[in-house]
Amino acid sequence: MNREEQNTYDSGRHLHKGWTIAGIVCIILLAAGIIIATQFHIESIQVTGNVHYTEEEIIEKVIGEEYANNTLLLFLRYKLRPVQEIPFIEKIDVEYISNHSITITVYEKALAGCVKFMDTYMYFDKDGIVLESSSQKMEDIPCISGIKFDTMIMNEPLPIEDKDFFNMVLTLTQLLQKYDLPVDDIRFTSQKEIVLYCDDIKVLLGDDSHIEEQLSELGNILKSIEGRSGTLYMKDYTIEKGDVVFRENQ
Repeated sequence: MNREEQNTYDSGRHLHKGWTIAGIVCIILLAAGIIIATQFHIESIQVTGNVHYTEEEIIEKVIGEEYANNTLLLFLRYKLRPVQEIPFIEKIDVEYISNHSITITVYEKALAGCVKFMDTYMYFDKDGIVLESSSQKMEDIPCISGIKFDTMIMNEPLPIEDKDFFNMVLTLTQLLQKYDLPVDDIRFTSQKEIVLYCDDIKVLLGDDSHIEEQLSELGNILKSIEGRSGTLYMKDYTIEKGDVVFRENQ
């Protein structure tokens, strides 16, 4: 075999070897694709930590159509590209449990209350920092009225110049969370007295002199008048006095 024939032979052998390797790689990739498509079908999704969104809403926002039926692809997607910003949610973790099961853990923003600014509800945390804005009023977050604002800036404190009044607002919303009170709305009068609205009950608290004593007992009082409507007078309530008057609507 002369040199030219040898070169032709070697070249053909290398080409054949290259095609063999390419074929093996294609077979491996095809087999991997089949395994991924058939062995990682989602059968169970557990959602934890959600309060403001339903389980179905979280699943829809997280999974979508592209990764709807594959645990592995979904897990890899959120490792490489976390979920995009969702209102009222700090972050979302997707955990791979098994070939057919994933867990979605929701970390919601710790909202304490909201104020209406123009046509938008501005939601703030326990420190008075504005975290979120929305055109919708969330049912389980009390809305505060009787406070006027000229501006409102995201991720900045509520623009209340009177620091004593600012602290009163924060103390009130923190106590409402502490005692898990079902308050729909909060109103401050021109004298800065506090009025709460709980379903069909209007609660007059007066100033904040005895606010913790009042709110620590309010839950029990509301249970005793559940299903009724009227005004609850608690301005003079203290643990020592226990003065509470309920006037039912006629």
